[in-house]
Amino acid sequence: MGVGGLSWKIGGGAGYGIMTTGFIFSKVCSRAGLHVFDHIEYPSLIRGGHNTYQVIAKVEEVFSHLKKVDLLVALNRETIDRHEDELVLGGAILYDGDKISLIEEDLGRKDVRLYNVPLLRLAEESGGRRIMMNSVALGASVALIGFDFARISSVMRDVFQGKARDTIDFNIKAAKLGYDYVKCKAIEKDFRRELPEVDGKKRMLLTGNEAVGLGAVKAGCKFYSAYPMTPSSSILHFMAAQERSFGMVVKHTEDEIAAINMAIGAGFAGARAMTATSGGGFSLMSEALGLAAITETPIVVVVCQRPGPSTGLPTRTEQGDLKFILHASQGDFPRFVIAPGDVEECFYRTIEAFNLAEKYQCPVILLLDKYLSESHKTAEKFEVSEIKIERGSLLNDEELEKIGEFKRYEFTETGISPRAIPSQEGGIFTATGNEHDETGYLSEDKTVRTRMMDKRFRKFEQAKKEVPEPELFGPQDAEVTIIAWGSTKGPIKEAIRLLAHDEIRTNFLQIVYLNPFPADIISRTIDTSKKTVVVENNKTAQLANLIREKTGKEVEHKILKYDGRQFFPTEICQMIREVMYNG
Repeated sequence: MGVGGLSWKIGGGAGYGIMTTGFIFSKVCSRAGLHVFDHIEYPSLIRGGHNTYQVIAKVEEVFSHLKKVDLLVALNRETIDRHEDELVLGGAILYDGDKISLIEEDLGRKDVRLYNVPLLRLAEESGGRRIMMNSVALGASVALIGFDFARISSVMRDVFQGKARDTIDFNIKAAKLGYDYVKCKAIEKDFRRELPEVDGKKRMLLTGNEAVGLGAVKAGCKFYSAYPMTPSSSILHFMAAQERSFGMVVKHTEDEIAAINMAIGAGFAGARAMTATSGGGFSLMSEALGLAAITETPIVVVVCQRPGPSTGLPTRTEQGDLKFILHASQGDFPRFVIAPGDVEECFYRTIEAFNLAEKYQCPVILLLDKYLSESHKTAEKFEVSEIKIERGSLLNDEELEKIGEFKRYEFTETGISPRAIPSQEGGIFTATGNEHDETGYLSEDKTVRTRMMDKRFRKFEQAKKEVPEPELFGPQDAEVTIIAWGSTKGPIKEAIRLLAHDEIRTNFLQIVYLNPFPADIISRTIDTSKKTVVVENNKTAQLANLIREKTGKEVEHKILKYDGRQFFPTEICQMIREVMYNG
């Protein structure tokens, strides 16, 4: 990667502690003042299978994972066989020669450096278990990049906080043995990939799911219900850990149907409520989504996408649920659909989601995917001084008393009706899944039905004026304009940076609000761009189809990937070059 940057990857079977080791390495780099992005891959198996954890650490901000690896830490032979082609020129493999027989001729290339470190023997010498060879490898890696051991020791104590003291001490001792082995052999001088320790701001290191959880807490979420489903499960873990500190109720429900209905009940009772799931779980939630819509109950639903149909690839990533999310549940009703593209947006857009849900009294869906949900990225401390909590037309007791006859679904110019919560005197009303009149009583009158439908949709006319417009990254006079949504933001921004080195001018229109859809600005962008390209992680170019539906305009080129993996920036670069010279 060159001066000021490193791409590090560790691989092995489940049970080798790959995830913990990778996370500690990420935190070590982050605390050294570096920008970090990490990415994990694991199969849908309870035990076994091949796991990897890749960490990109750079002096400048890093937006996504990369295809090339500087240092590959192989805890088994499979890791070498699968990933040796990813090594950069002059890259290195750290492995245990007592377990893995490896010679230069095995690789078919002479530029790769081989660092034989007795991981298993050193783990046993530490007095810990054999599994602690991952900690030995961690210590060896930190020595190779030139960091002081005190940094890794501090991070390990923080990460293992709560575990038995002996376990912590054995892991630190194992890491020290790996660190000292590399220093004793002076291997780091051969590697020549030292990372600088940068004096600067302390940054957070968090995943998209953790940022959503933080946003929910800051927004005043008081009820969270969910059934675990990869890749949304870590939101449940995060919220449960914060339950007592922030006075929330967090429920691990028996299924997704119960999860969304409990959240609707909490929203009806006046609490800010959220649930989260993946596409399969959202399929079960879709009928209740309509209940929230017709009763005009505020609710936030997080959908963390993974490849379908059915169980599909449950631990991989894709953007195949957009059309489903836009049209889920029977009938016509307004819903906000927001697709953040990085951890910062996950935090701020979650707060916006709660405000919009209460202000417009309708469901708000946050659309993530596995890549964004589970990848860590460094971020500056969130700016919260300007954050406001907007509860919309929620009436207090004095306001209810002045109204006289309370009409929960009153026809108003904006379509937004006054709202009360149970126990408020004068605020009693009927809430039903059937169509109803202004008071909530069932009605099949055709005039009432038409007016009530118009009322609900009238909210969006106001909402269109409030939601932020798509952001354009890059020069106005670009040769190619990329249009995309969600987690493709990171790889696209890295690709734009790489293309700029080749003097190819590209820009990127990021669509965060997919409903209400920013048709006007997208239409203008297509009209004024030299070439347009949609980048999506799905088979059918769902965003491109949505653009055509809403604007009548066709995006010229489509860059699609649907193998369950996120785009690499280099893949986008290659395809943009093809558009430039062959399109």
